[in-house]
Amino acid sequence: MGLNIGGQVGKVNGKELSYSDFVQRYLLKNEPVVLTGLMDDWRACKDWVLPDGRPNLPFFSTHFGSSTVQVAYCDTKEFTDQKREEMSVSEFIGYWLEFSSGEFNDASPHKFDGTSLLYLKDWHFVKVRIRSKEYPEYLAYTTPLFFRDDWLNLYLDKYRMHEDPETDKEKNEICCSDYRFVYMGEKGTWTPLHADVFRSYSWSANVCGKKKWYFLSPTQRHLVFDRNMKCSVYDIFEDVSKTKFPAFDKAIWLECTQEENEIIFVPSGWYHQVHNLEDTISINHNWFNAYNISWVWDLLLRDYNEAKEYIADIKDICDDFEELCQRNLAANTGMNFQDFFVFIVRFSFANLVLLYRLVRDNENFVGLSSQRARHIYFNLESARDAALKMNSTGLAQNGGIPIDFYRNLGDSAFLELCMALGRTYQLLHEPCNISEITKALVDDLVEFEFVDPSASHISTPEDLVSLIDYAFTKLSSLSSGKFSH
Repeated sequence: MGLNIGGQVGKVNGKELSYSDFVQRYLLKNEPVVLTGLMDDWRACKDWVLPDGRPNLPFFSTHFGSSTVQVAYCDTKEFTDQKREEMSVSEFIGYWLEFSSGEFNDASPHKFDGTSLLYLKDWHFVKVRIRSKEYPEYLAYTTPLFFRDDWLNLYLDKYRMHEDPETDKEKNEICCSDYRFVYMGEKGTWTPLHADVFRSYSWSANVCGKKKWYFLSPTQRHLVFDRNMKCSVYDIFEDVSKTKFPAFDKAIWLECTQEENEIIFVPSGWYHQVHNLEDTISINHNWFNAYNISWVWDLLLRDYNEAKEYIADIKDICDDFEELCQRNLAANTGMNFQDFFVFIVRFSFANLVLLYRLVRDNENFVGLSSQRARHIYFNLESARDAALKMNSTGLAQNGGIPIDFYRNLGDSAFLELCMALGRTYQLLHEPCNISEITKALVDDLVEFEFVDPSASHISTPEDLVSLIDYAFTKLSSLSSGKFSH
């Protein structure tokens, strides 16, 4: 029996959408969409594509051939994903050119002449380009406006998500700390059914080639899992076991054919399987922000409970069972409770700095009714809600190590994060004259006590809730026109 296709993912001209439209129609509703018209000025669309529309493979060998990348064997399953191997870009391009003249094996659509198709995945192109001695200024593309409010990659440009002195190794091109990728694959390469890391949003832009997408709503997630909700279907087109996955046939899918120069928005928690119908190059980012931060916490809590259950039999003989659970959570999910807590604390601090700047720059408080101000308020409310959810578990805290608001104001990485976030909101919303985040502004913020000095050390989610509430109360108590700086 074939898939039950319930509809198509819609296509919209991105040039006809405002950021507010995108938020209301897709972010808030958590719905997928294909956007057109947003890649016209990308250098990648010229440099990476031959006149006949095929990938310009020699360009990559010439300019980025020594970069180390991961490639997936499309016919080999390893655990819950495809088997992967490291090689240089030149080696991968050489493989592609050698086997591209072969013929498909009808018995296995993921092979050429009996040899597995290789799919270059998760190439940290932005970080590699920045670190490149020859091409540090090469700008292949610019992130479309709709996806600029990217807390994940803004943060990872300044900090590591998880710090573990016992296991951390020197970063290399394979494990760069960002989620901005290039994918390259021949016709027939594919990605098995999955939901994205951290249950983040993602966007995927086809620089050349064509993809086929199959989507399943989060409300139907249980239909592609076994009875115990431990294992999901790997390939929706293989002979799915009715015994192991008894509800699979009830799933209703959306499908989409993504053409060259189209960008698809993948919402949080949507399971999807993707097939390259032609030789394809795509650019893919994972990202999250205030609109889907709750999805990240929900995944962490679910994965924590699974990690805890998995090693429950050694609880009585383990010196620090909770620490082991958190270490396993970080290894499996990419962050643990402490990492997530530090993340939302830093972003709360950054948004408080931006909110204070609006107060300082608008003596008559006109700016506080702007879209920019409402966005910052929403960010803080979302962080507050996440902290409340964490607090309700009785488990989540920062290991007793306080994060101090005023101390962060002296940290250059934190101030750079504030400035990057501020520039983002200057792009997303109405233009206005805003001051730089200077030492004078920081000094004013300290003097004004926008954050209660006696409660600026944040050790628990409850502390964070109190800090945000204090700032909101302080702001609401101000009288229009009476703010001085």
